[in-house]
Amino acid sequence: MIINSYKINLLKALAILVVVSGHLEFSIIPLFPPYSFQVMLFFFIAGILYNPEYSFGEYLIRRIKSLIVPYFLYAFFYLIITIAITPVIGKFWGMEINFKNEFLYPFLTGHQLDLISPLWFVPCLFITLLIYKLFSYIKVNQNLKLLFYLLLALLAIKFQAMGKNIAFLWIFRSMFALLFVHLGYLYKTKIEGRINIFSEKIFYFVIIAQSILWLTNKDYSPMQGIGLHFLLVWSEYNNPIVPILSSITGIWISLFIVRILSEKIKNWTFIEKIGKNSYHIMANHLLVFNFITYSILFFKGIPFDIKNSSDIYWFYNPIKTTYFYFTAGIVVTTYFGEFLKKLKKYFFLK
Repeated sequence: MIINSYKINLLKALAILVVVSGHLEFSIIPLFPPYSFQVMLFFFIAGILYNPEYSFGEYLIRRIKSLIVPYFLYAFFYLIITIAITPVIGKFWGMEINFKNEFLYPFLTGHQLDLISPLWFVPCLFITLLIYKLFSYIKVNQNLKLLFYLLLALLAIKFQAMGKNIAFLWIFRSMFALLFVHLGYLYKTKIEGRINIFSEKIFYFVIIAQSILWLTNKDYSPMQGIGLHFLLVWSEYNNPIVPILSSITGIWISLFIVRILSEKIKNWTFIEKIGKNSYHIMANHLLVFNFITYSILFFKGIPFDIKNSSDIYWFYNPIKTTYFYFTAGIVVTTYFGEFLKKLKKYFFLK
């Protein structure tokens, strides 16, 4: 599969659809539950997009502009939103407001505000890409680097208990994620257009391997997205090997799906818009979910305490409403991202 900008957008679209479905605890790809690969797919995409030609200073500035600046703009926006809705709903969805929580914790946990907790991934990606850039100056064989990154991932799993201490958590996140950035880079430079990894035999091998991986799962609920999971966000892994293998199989099936669909839906502009707005969808879908939940509770006369006593991901009557939440979350946040782009263009070109 030759990767071009359109296919990258499709891959990003699929990745964010997997993330949002995971937060609603269902799987859009049967046999491949979201929490088994969703975040690693984004790191893999970052590896595909990695450009080694920039100096470290240039790369740092670019990543600050593309990742950190919008992150803190969203953090400020959601701090205002969280403060504003607290008197209405009766709960402050976040940590105490102080300098440490608002400017340091984004790089340690990313959970200083519940409504943008999915964006924990952005500072983690920023740190991981800078480390990857620094390691790129070590001139050794790419296969040796792959072994090195594999060793780091295994060590991150081995010492996962230390991840419970937030002083170490960010380190173990990046140690694990570096492997998948490098796999993405190798895919672009060594595999794409050179080696066919989408043959019939490989397809059957991946399906069989994934079914075997399910034997290690403690939650036998194939219809839900919470099975066969590991949580990079808190450095929690259910097995020393499964997180690496399930990430690879999940990434492969994602590439396979994009390969099949890219010709069939090449004129479906909304799908491409989803990919182009994946950052905004990641940032805003919980706000949409919670707006729906509190609205339902209000119109049904149900006290908000039923929501406030649960976590930020609690939503009303999932048996009936899951797919409505999913559709509304994707559509609203995609067009909100489009609106922000038009607003930015208006002010910068005015």
